[in-house]
Amino acid sequence: MSTNGGDVVGGFPSVIELNVGGVFYSTSLETLTKDPNSLLGQIFGSKEGRSNIIRDSKGKYFIDRDGVLFRYILDYLRNLKVVLPENFHERERLKAEAEYFNLPDMVASISNITSAYPTRYPINQQFSNLAVTPTSPGNYNAGYITVGYRGTFAFGRDGLADVKFRKLTRILVSGKVTLCREVFGDTLNESRDPDRCNDDRYTARFFLKHNFLEQAFDNLQEAGFRCMAACGSGTSGNGNEPLKPGMDSEENRWNHYNEFVFVRS
Repeated sequence: MSTNGGDVVGGFPSVIELNVGGVFYSTSLETLTKDPNSLLGQIFGSKEGRSNIIRDSKGKYFIDRDGVLFRYILDYLRNLKVVLPENFHERERLKAEAEYFNLPDMVASISNITSAYPTRYPINQQFSNLAVTPTSPGNYNAGYITVGYRGTFAFGRDGLADVKFRKLTRILVSGKVTLCREVFGDTLNESRDPDRCNDDRYTARFFLKHNFLEQAFDNLQEAGFRCMAACGSGTSGNGNEPLKPGMDSEENRWNHYNEFVFVRS
């Protein structure tokens, strides 16, 4: 393990390499000990802490916690403020991580964010009627977003019971540019859209950087959209046609396209 610096407090190097739940981080000892009362401050700020923490097979200090959410713990220690991405869905889990690492100010900040941004649509209104009035904070633009995807179904062969499930090639997004960006954020891929100078427009050329349809639905629900219509089609192609690279005969026979229309009133 590279230390990139001499030993300092408690015998720890000035640059610490961590394995948090299988996710690797490199950070400074100063960051980890910024709050001396926190769990990290107690571990990395004393010789006793060094004797209690274990290392993985590569010599990194191992912490058995959520590795993905730990990035926000580090960000807080670096900046002493909580900054979460738009449409962040795991505030309660992050709050639990902050409590574990004994960061009460971070816990309070997350609680304030949660209370300041409640569910945008009251639960008793979500399914009662179409005309839903947005709640605080502020007013949200109404509009439509269409999500579609192409995929294939492949079935078991040679009498085997095992089957392949749907395979999505790409999730397509259509709608007003500003709404699409609001809902999908960094997961929205705009590389196929040639006209990027005017945000007050509609496009049918966006797609998502992932192939998880349920994640797209979660984003839409979080933003206050409801599914109002859906349609699907399936085709049974000619099995004698030349196969595209990476596509087997069953996939060539069973193609399908589905589309969902979401609305926010």
